[in-house]
Amino acid sequence: MTARAPGNTVLDLTGSLMHAGHVLNTKLTAALAEAGISQREQCVLVHALQEERTQIQLAELAHLDKTTMVTTVDKLEKAGLAERRPSATDRRARIIEVTEAGRRTAEQGQEIVDRVHGEVLGAIPEAEREVFLSVLERLTSGALAQPEPAATGVRRARGSR
Repeated sequence: MTARAPGNTVLDLTGSLMHAGHVLNTKLTAALAEAGISQREQCVLVHALQEERTQIQLAELAHLDKTTMVTTVDKLEKAGLAERRPSATDRRARIIEVTEAGRRTAEQGQEIVDRVHGEVLGAIPEAEREVFLSVLERLTSGALAQPEPAATGVRRARGSR
């Protein structure tokens, strides 16, 4: 007797979200190459421009582990887009200061991100976009806000913010 797979009763939410995230990441990666910057670097620059933040604070906002954050800031420094400087309030902490070239790059990058997001959202009828974005925001700030601890490590997809 051949075993039968159970049938789905609803859309494969996990598969759909993972596929959509992967495709959006590849689109953003390709588009940001125009500005010579990665998604991680763009994310760090934008958050660092918003207000004075430490490297640890930026890592949390960008959803980066310590090692990835160090590598990302190293690349930004090497490119002349950001500099580490000591914090005035905590001698152990480093503030990431965006250079003028970094500000220009972040602005160009944000225009690219906005363009790609606009193109993707353009596939949804205008009347449904606001509802889609509202529901997505509700999910990511509610039921899908924090990952569950897992006995076996679940890897975060590369390029996710």
